[in-house]
Amino acid sequence: MVKLESLKKSNQFRQVLKEKKFHTDYFSLFAAKNFIKPKYKANLLISFIIKKKIGNAVKRNKIRRKLKAIVQKLLKKKGAINKDYTYIVFGKSNAYTQKHDVLLQSMEKSFSKLKK
Repeated sequence: MVKLESLKKSNQFRQVLKEKKFHTDYFSLFAAKNFIKPKYKANLLISFIIKKKIGNAVKRNKIRRKLKAIVQKLLKKKGAINKDYTYIVFGKSNAYTQKHDVLLQSMEKSFSKLKK
């Protein structure tokens, strides 16, 4: 099983934010070729960020849980997510009220566009 591993240092975040980006109504996705090694080879380097401006902790955590669940589902599909990249996902407030299926389609489309 693939585990999600988060970025830890601010310079790692800065480096990823300079590379490829893709924006939707529900999240913004940033990607960069792996410049650090994950703890285990099977792990995926991905961080989920939700700004405090969006709402209280309950709302922010629900958005984070939704996005993480979608990424886990996409990892089960072969070739949906490239593990050679490091990702940052900025959640937006629209993701809170949106259905899981719509978020899944949007996330799948954005990961496929970043591959190109």
